[in-house]
Order: sequence, then structure tokens, then C-alpha cells
Amino acid sequence: METHMIFETHAHYDDEAFEQDREALLNSMEAHGIGHIVNACASIESLKATEELMEKYPFVYGAFGIHPDDAEKMTEDTLKEIRRLCHLPKAVAIGEIGLDYYWHKEEREHEIQKKMFRAQMEIAREEKMPFMIHSRDAARDTLELVKECMKEGMHGGIIHCFSYGKEMAREYLNMGLYLGIGGVVTFKNAKKLKEVVEYAPLEQLVLETDSPYLSPEPNRGKRNSSLNLPYVAAMIAELKGISGEEVIAVTEENAKRLLFRKWERTKKYN
Repeated sequence: METHMIFETHAHYDDEAFEQDREALLNSMEAHGIGHIVNACASIESLKATEELMEKYPFVYGAFGIHPDDAEKMTEDTLKEIRRLCHLPKAVAIGEIGLDYYWHKEEREHEIQKKMFRAQMEIAREEKMPFMIHSRDAARDTLELVKECMKEGMHGGIIHCFSYGKEMAREYLNMGLYLGIGGVVTFKNAKKLKEVVEYAPLEQLVLETDSPYLSPEPNRGKRNSSLNLPYVAAMIAELKGISGEEVIAVTEENAKRLLFRKWERTKKYN
């Protein structure tokens, strides 16, 4: 019988929170049922750090892109570097990219974020790569931009750390996109996200942590890691009335179908 392992689609192991024990922690993953990890870039500095992690650990893959918080620091050279990195054999997505109006309130900042979001989505389209979208307090603008880009022949993607309601979920699901579900679904006050998980087809959900952030119950407030993903799988299973094993198996297949499509990576990296 085939053994299924958890596929972690979004973590930040280059973060300084892992400075003391990164190697030991990552080397413990397989023994705890974690089969694949995608390290997602956020800052410009994380491009290189993610490349190094990907090269060092056989089970770590890279998503290359710049978080909207760093949009103002981006140049043409940054975009060229993202394009170079996405040609590496274990590069699986462009991300995390998107819009974040939580800290950035000015229209000028929003316009820069939109410009860099479009530029990185264009790389995803040209290179036939899936994307990972970050969206915070920017629901309508994110949806409009994704819709606009999807018309141009994109290869799909993940709405990372999905945090909106059922109506917004429906829009993304109808485009064939996946929702990234992490620790927030275990929070007692996460009524809206629980409704989304109940509603969404399991075939369009993937597991993620956003480590070191957003630890699930019972570890809320502590540093997060992929080792906490069984709690997320258990909550999804409870909401859907199925087994945790089924959640792990189906979300693993979903992630492989989306992220390992280029160059038949499933055959190469199983």
C-alpha cells in the first residue's frame, strides 16, 4: 500500500527564528511524516537563502518571488534574478507575491505593489510556473488582478494563507486555483475559514504552515514548523467528516499535481 506523507507547501526556513536549530529540525522531518517542503521567498535576501536550502536538502523545493512588503525595493535586476532562479530543477513556483495593504495604506504604495505583482505574474505566465499569492486587507484588488492574469493563460496557483469568506473562495475555486490552509483553521475564532474549508472541494486544498508564523492550536503563540501540520490535517478532517489520512493523501496529490507539473517533476523527485 502506498504511504502518503504530508506536503508542506509554504514555509520560511530561512527565517532567523530557525537560526539555532535549522539543520536538526529539517533533518527530523521525514521521521515525522513530512515528505516535501516548499520554502517560499519573501524578502530580496531570501532569494539566495532559499536557493541554498533547496540545494542542501533533497526534500526542500523553492518558490521564488518577492512579498509585497518589499515591492518598493525591487528593480529590474530583482525580476531577472527571479527568472533565473525559476529555471532551477527544484524551483516549483513564483511566490510569495501579491498585495498587502495592512501596513501599507497609501495609494502610491498600492500602485507599486500592483506593478510588481503584475511583473511577477508575467514571469509565472512566461515560464509556465504556478504562483503563490499573499493577500492581506486587499481582497478586491487581489481578485481583480488574479482574474486579469488568469485570462492570459496561467498555470494555476495557490492563494496562500486563505483568509477571506466563502464568496471570495468561490471566485478562486472557480478559476481552478488551490487554497492554502494552515494553523488559523484550528483557532476557535476562525469561523469564516472553517466554513470555507467545509465548502471547498478537498481536491483544491493544500496544507501549509507559513512557519515560523501562525502556529495551530495547541501550540498557538509558539514558533511554528511543519511538524505542526498534523493538527491542521486533523481539523480539516473533522470539518469534512473524513480521516486525517485521507486529508494528507489528497492534499499531497494536489500539491504534486500543481507544483511538480513542469518537466514531469513527480517522476524525477518522488
